[in-house]
Order: sequence, then C-alpha cells, then structure tokens
Amino acid sequence: MSSTIWSVDDHLEDILAAIRPLDPIELHLADAQGCVLVEDVTVPVALPPFDNSSMDGYAVRVADVQGATEEFPAVLTVVGDIAAGGADLPAVGPGEAARIMTGAPLPPGAEAVVPVEWTDGGTGGGAATTMLPAGSEPAAAGGEVRIHRPAAAGAHVRERGSDVGAGDLALARGTVLGPPQIGLLAAIGRGAVRVRPRPRVVVLSTGSELVQPGEALGEGRIYDSNSFALAAAARDAGAIAYRVGAVTDDAGILRATIEDQLVRADLVVTTGGVSVGAYDVVKEALSEVGETEGGDDGSPAGSGSGSGSGSGVDFRTLAMQPGKPQGFGTVGPDHTPLLALPGNPVSSYVSFELFVRPAIRTLMGMPDVHRPRVRARLKADAPLRSPEGRRQFLRGTYDPDAGAVTPVGGTGSHLVAALAHADCLIVVPEADTSLEPGADVEVVLLG
Repeated sequence: MSSTIWSVDDHLEDILAAIRPLDPIELHLADAQGCVLVEDVTVPVALPPFDNSSMDGYAVRVADVQGATEEFPAVLTVVGDIAAGGADLPAVGPGEAARIMTGAPLPPGAEAVVPVEWTDGGTGGGAATTMLPAGSEPAAAGGEVRIHRPAAAGAHVRERGSDVGAGDLALARGTVLGPPQIGLLAAIGRGAVRVRPRPRVVVLSTGSELVQPGEALGEGRIYDSNSFALAAAARDAGAIAYRVGAVTDDAGILRATIEDQLVRADLVVTTGGVSVGAYDVVKEALSEVGETEGGDDGSPAGSGSGSGSGSGVDFRTLAMQPGKPQGFGTVGPDHTPLLALPGNPVSSYVSFELFVRPAIRTLMGMPDVHRPRVRARLKADAPLRSPEGRRQFLRGTYDPDAGAVTPVGGTGSHLVAALAHADCLIVVPEADTSLEPGADVEVVLLG
C-alpha cells in the first residue's frame, strides 16, 4: 500500500491517464443506443425522398380552388385514392382532385393538399370532420368533392429533401446515439454504424457478512446493497453491467472469482476489503494477481498506472471523506483496469461517482466524462464541519430555481437512506473546516 496521501484530483488523473477508449466496432441500430459514433454519417437519399401529404385530404391544383368559400365552393371531380405507400398515382388535371392520406406521395399535376376539414368529404353535405374509410366506402374515391377554402402552392405538402438533402451531414463523429439519433439513422436507411461499444463492467462485493436480498438475515449479517447500487450506477453511466454475488473473505476464492470474470470485463469494480483490517482480503488477493500477471516486458501489470508499487493494483489513502481507502491498477493478461472501492455504502457510491463513472465514460469515448457542477447557496440550520486536509463530499438536494442546496442526512458513510434521497454532492474543500449557512459552495449534480 502506497504511503503517499493522494489528492482526489491526482487519483482521478492517474486513472484516466491509464484508460483508453475501447476499439470501434460495427453495431446494428438496435444495439447502438448510448454509444458514441466514430464516423461522420452522410445522407444517401433526400429525406423525405418524395413530395408527400402532411394531412388527410384532397390533392388539388391551386387554380381550381382559388376563391373557394363555403357559400361558393369549388366542385371538383375525384379521380382516385392515394394511400401511404401507394405507387400507381392518378394524375390530377384541371377540375380534378384525388383523395390523399397523410404520408402519401403527391400525384402528378397536384400542387397542394386541402385538408378534409375544408371540404364536404365527398358527401354533398356540410364540412367533414373525418375521411371515410376506403374499404367501407369505395365510392368515396370517386364522385365529386366540394372544397370550401383556397390553398396556396405547397400547402400541407412535405417537400422532397425538406428535412435533409442527399449528401448532407446527418450526424457527426462523436455524437452520442440517443433515441432521436437512432430514429434519424433508420430514416436514412442506415442499418448499422461504427461506434465505440458500451464497456462491460463486472461489479463484485466482498465480505463474509453479506447476504443476498430475499434470503434470511442471520445474526451479524447484512444485506449486500453495494453490488446492486454499483451495477445500477454502471448501467446509468452507459455500461453493460455484470453483478457478481458477494464473495466471502477468502483471498484465494476472490482471486479465482476475479480471474474467471476477466473474460467478460473491460473494467472490474470491487467494493469492500481495501482498508487496514485483518480480513481486508482484496489487497491480499489483488497483490497476488499482480505478482502472477506480469506485463510483456517483464514489468508488473498496471505498472503504467503510476502505482510504482510492484503489484497490479496500488492501494492508496486519499485526502477525502468518505472514501479514504482506494485501489487502482490492472489485472490479468489483457491488463484489465480494476478499481477497488471501500465497503461502506456511501463511501462506495461516492467513490463510484468520482472515479468509476469517468472511467466508464472514457472507455466509451464520451466527449464529456464528468458530472455537471454548479455553484449554489448553502441552506442549512448550522455550520457544516469538515476535517482539515480532506475534501468532503456531503449528500444534498439541489433546488435549481432558488440556486440553493440543502444537506441530507449526516456525514456517516453507512447512511444509505439519506443517500437515496440525495440528488447531488456538496463539496467541502480541503482547506475548509466549516461552511456557514449561506456560503457559496460547489455542487456535483447526480441526476
């Protein structure tokens, strides 16, 4: 274990300096959500690819409906029906109209679409409120229609290329693919794209005292909440998370479990067993992994991480609260990054937000790997105390309208209930031992 006291910033910098984005792969659209594009995508064909109607109504020539009113409607001969997807289009000549549905192509000769509500719907009566179904009223595609209002050229017509034109840039490299971007790619006919994949993150907790939720809770036992919280946090960050059941306090079992999981891991996260207790086996197990998994040049795995400890994972003391004990390095033949977090629930989650989440998003090639930060006014009944020389992260709730933040719960690293009601972290700098109510503070937004 390193005797150096690491700052939060130096520890994070060391982690991010050792992690590289995953190699790009080609994924089908259904699998690419949340991934980052590594190529510019251009439009192969115009969108929409043809002039089409934006309304249910009648395709007409402008001259035929000019001056039409309810008192003196334009009476046109209906020459056919055009449904969305239709290919055999009736031509619209002088004095003629064609029934047309939303999304259907504009027929030859037509210049505009008159909504059905501006017509009698072919019934010979007053203004229509809907269009009769073609199947139930075949005759509606023929006969006459009375049109009560004029229409300008291009009215209710989506022109070819009005969304994007052929050759236009649809999405630039570096774009994160959310639902609208996936929809655009599908609309221009792209079935697959080159992206950086979502990283596979294996999360495992350690401790013989841990019981899985749903099982009976024996004397001296607690439920394993960390692995569930961290796996959920990994998914929230954009990763594919694999949660491993709690591993008992046995270095050999833990080491074997980690080695078994490396086949499906781009990043390993452990929680618990990194302090100075007699049963903190993570350090023992990972030090042995480091000794047996050397680099290609004979150096220990993870020696490029800045640990200089002669093992794959360096265990450190950080000038922070909660989360003072931390571990970072690489394990296995592929030098898979591993972050070892403390076992107290709040310490574990805060450590994830500060160190693991940026690592995950770096693997993804995200343009911004950090949570947003704002300044806010501290709303509290009494001063907030903090140990000198440590950067403290307190849980809080942020009110963006008031620009204020309120602490939630105390400073204990076991207070899971308070954490569940927080949506931010209040940062108390190392040099400050007290923050007065009304003080201007830095806030890390978690939502």
